[in-house]
Amino acid sequence: MKKLIECVPNISEGRDSQKIKAIADVVETVEGVKLLDVDPGKSTNRTVITFVGEPEPVIEAAFRLIKKAAELIDMSKHSGEHPRMGATDVCPLIPVRGIEMDEVVGYAHRLGERVGKELGIPGYFYEYAAREEKRRNLAYCRQGEYEGLDKLSQPQWKPDFGPAAFDDKVKRTGATAISARDFLVAYNINLNTTSTRRANSVAFDIREAGRVKREGNPITGKIVTDENGEPLREPGSLKAVKGIGWYIEEYGIAQLSLNLTNINITPVHKAFDEACERARARGLRVTGSEIVGLLPLRCLTEAADYFLRKQRRSLGIPESEKVKIAIKSLGLDDLAPFDPGKKVIEYMIDDAGGPDLASLTLKQFAEKAASEAPAPGGGSVSAYVGALGAAMGTMVANLSSHKRGWDDRWEQFSEWAERGQGIMEGLLALVDEDTAAFNRIMEAFSMPKDSPEEVQARKEAIAQATRIAAQVPLEIARKASEVFELCKVMVEKGNPNSITDAGVGALCARAAVRGASMNVRVNLMDFEDSAFVHKCFEELEKLENEAEKAESMITEKVMAHIGPEAV
Repeated sequence: MKKLIECVPNISEGRDSQKIKAIADVVETVEGVKLLDVDPGKSTNRTVITFVGEPEPVIEAAFRLIKKAAELIDMSKHSGEHPRMGATDVCPLIPVRGIEMDEVVGYAHRLGERVGKELGIPGYFYEYAAREEKRRNLAYCRQGEYEGLDKLSQPQWKPDFGPAAFDDKVKRTGATAISARDFLVAYNINLNTTSTRRANSVAFDIREAGRVKREGNPITGKIVTDENGEPLREPGSLKAVKGIGWYIEEYGIAQLSLNLTNINITPVHKAFDEACERARARGLRVTGSEIVGLLPLRCLTEAADYFLRKQRRSLGIPESEKVKIAIKSLGLDDLAPFDPGKKVIEYMIDDAGGPDLASLTLKQFAEKAASEAPAPGGGSVSAYVGALGAAMGTMVANLSSHKRGWDDRWEQFSEWAERGQGIMEGLLALVDEDTAAFNRIMEAFSMPKDSPEEVQARKEAIAQATRIAAQVPLEIARKASEVFELCKVMVEKGNPNSITDAGVGALCARAAVRGASMNVRVNLMDFEDSAFVHKCFEELEKLENEAEKAESMITEKVMAHIGPEAV
């Protein structure tokens, strides 16, 4: 698995489109890096840029971006609604796949040291990259913002990298904060007011830091302090949330500007619902929300599950439907159309290296299978047929979950529908994996064999590819076997009006098991590892026998239900 990290630099320019483009364009001058999103804000005078790739190319792209921003942005002339201290204000690195946070910290330190040494830009490491506990918090590092950077010469504010002086060069570039952090979702919630003060009140109700504690009047009262003279605070209602209120002129409304720093603690839907409650208590109304930059897919699917549970509706529906529900429930299209293809990071990353068979239309898939090309072949088709079987069982579960008079059973059927969705998605993934396994074998056979070393390397590659080409259809057979329990329960307990659909699902599952088994056997013909072959065939025989019995039993129940005249 490739190691992937995401980088989300925020530059202090949101109005000059030519400058923004010039800065963002340098990202794609680095091979292996994909620019995912450029999200400018006029009122904040700030642009969030998102790109992804393997670690080495990403930190090279980040360095080039910081350099270009320093060349084009003069911080001595900058103004905007958002707190900031540099041309590239922040540059966080985020693990996406195949890499641990500790390793990302190392890349953050390398980037910062290079920025300080080669560009002469000072800065601080924050979050997981922080070298001092107090500097973990970005707000602490950014105290005083750009205007307060004369602090650089003070011992307690000595930068982690770059010059410790607010000289003429730094007066132009400002300072940069670099981090390794978890996914941070920048989330704005729209209010039906133009009052920044009222928006701030709601933000203070919600954010973890809350507000400063005062005697009597919460606005003008005397600040309450501890024994050391430090202000006491009344914490807000949500953990791992930072936030302020502001007025956005281009929209003509006030917003809560929230940073959800740990979506495992406070997910998007929880922040939205809490904002609705707190706004209502202050006589305001939430009209919708917006995502700044990108967000992980699970933010939307978890939000959909949350709202579906409140409606007592089945959670076992397709991902695309969940995304639509989340968009509407959170009002993500309140201010502008929300395109998940351009806002969800998983949808933006495409490193599959080939066509996605599972995304083809039925007609396209059938035509591709019918072509002269040897793939997709029987393994991919078996996986697809199995996915259709899981879909049938899932459909019956969903219909049963909202059948009139069965309201008290919705959760039971929802759980089965979720299980069916999981089986279906697993089999759809195997549609492409089987074709990829076939291609590996073709590549191995095409390797050179001009020397003894090449002959041996080719032999080993063929053996490894053959194992994979057997293991993939074997996994298809295993996964398709899971369909039978789903269909059996739906035949016995599901909506009786859809019993034949569950029966069709069982027939599909048996075809998938038998078809996958054929592929395992043909791929292992003449394979030299007899122990591996024996183990595979032994499992196949068991799966085939169980599939035959399960399908026959389910079919008999269906036929008994629809009557002897149907036989």
